[in-house]
Amino acid sequence: MYKLAVCTLLILSVTAIDVTNSVWTSHDQKAFAQIKQSGWGNFILNFGELHLTTGGILAELNTEIAKLIDELDEELAEVHHQYARRTDVHNREVNRLSQEIQDKEREVFNAHDFYDNVLIPQRDRFAAQLEQLQENIAQNRKTLNEATVQRANDHAEFEAKVAEHNEAISAIDESLQLLSQLESPSLVQIQKVQKNLTKIQQSLKRHSTFQTFIKTLLEIAVEANFADQGALREILTAFNNLRVQLVDSLNQLTADEAEAQKDFEARVIQLNQEHAEFQRAVVVKTAEIEANANKIEQTLDLIDVLHADLDTLNGQLQAENDDFAFATDVYNATVAEYNKELNAAHQALDLLNQPRFTDYVKSQLKGAF
Repeated sequence: MYKLAVCTLLILSVTAIDVTNSVWTSHDQKAFAQIKQSGWGNFILNFGELHLTTGGILAELNTEIAKLIDELDEELAEVHHQYARRTDVHNREVNRLSQEIQDKEREVFNAHDFYDNVLIPQRDRFAAQLEQLQENIAQNRKTLNEATVQRANDHAEFEAKVAEHNEAISAIDESLQLLSQLESPSLVQIQKVQKNLTKIQQSLKRHSTFQTFIKTLLEIAVEANFADQGALREILTAFNNLRVQLVDSLNQLTADEAEAQKDFEARVIQLNQEHAEFQRAVVVKTAEIEANANKIEQTLDLIDVLHADLDTLNGQLQAENDDFAFATDVYNATVAEYNKELNAAHQALDLLNQPRFTDYVKSQLKGAF
């Protein structure tokens, strides 16, 4: 209907109303000029003039023009309806996008929180634990090496003490053998025993633990009157007692050495077990560090994806707002144009129903004849 009206308007525009006719007042002419600025106002005036000129009835004209105005009102109502629908769609879309953006922002926050407060502290903790395990392994091997060196030194000391004991026992045995030959000795035998005891005394190593005590006994034996059998027996008893003490001391040394070796071997087993545990812990911790590194990489990739998704959603929201703003501008301009045309149409219809318009048409008809 609107297109048909426009076409008719173009046809009727060739019969423009002459508002300079004496029938019109200056106020009418001003109102006429305002109405003529509207396409529909101009159309209605021209249509009214044509209708009346061709003998049409004014009531019929009002009816037709009222229909045209109703059509304009319906079209305007449809514009309002379409905009209301667009507004509903916009609000739903904004609500949907806003919710998705809020959800995505929460995901971004959670991902950053997981990265900053879980993965990074975990990475640092794992690194410190691995470093501690490596220090434990180094300390374990150091302890084993120190224990091994100490065991070797202790064993060497044990062998030296065993040699001292054996040397002392041998000296005592040799002295006892010589002294046992002096029962009812001749002068020659006594001199021979004294010579041998002096030789034993001189052969003892200075570092011997029992050196002083044995030398004292030997000195007594060398200077003794071997003809005194009582003194000789006392010397023999003293040498025998010393020999028993040396044998007991040697046995204790041997037992202590065996116990020390046993403790050392147990310590070696313990240290090796600890070393194996540390090595297994290093394997586990290395796997945890690798898993942590993979998780960090995955989380950083996820953060990039989430930020990209968030940018997309924000872009969609901005595009929707821009599109709706454009639709609103179009709607406001369209409504303003419709209101302008409707106002002009009502003014034109009011003017058509004034007697001056009818008089003007009649004067035009008279002028034509």
